[in-house]
Amino acid sequence: MQPSDIKEHMEVCGADGKTVGKVDRVEGNRIKLTKDSAPAGHKDHHHFIDLSLVSGVDGGKVTLSKNADQVSLQEA
Repeated sequence: MQPSDIKEHMEVCGADGKTVGKVDRVEGNRIKLTKDSAPAGHKDHHHFIDLSLVSGVDGGKVTLSKNADQVSLQEA
């Protein structure tokens, strides 16, 4: 997987298949999620996921190596 494989508006899912958010873009070694896909109460800022958590990119979806509820979202 290359960071360039990750495209805008791709769905980001945990290993359990549950949606974590949607890609805004890749910044450095992190995926920046769209504000409108942020968890309730957090829609006023972006969240980031470290690229080290990505296990695959296929079919327009980014799959993570952890379940959605285990993913630590960094705030900015």
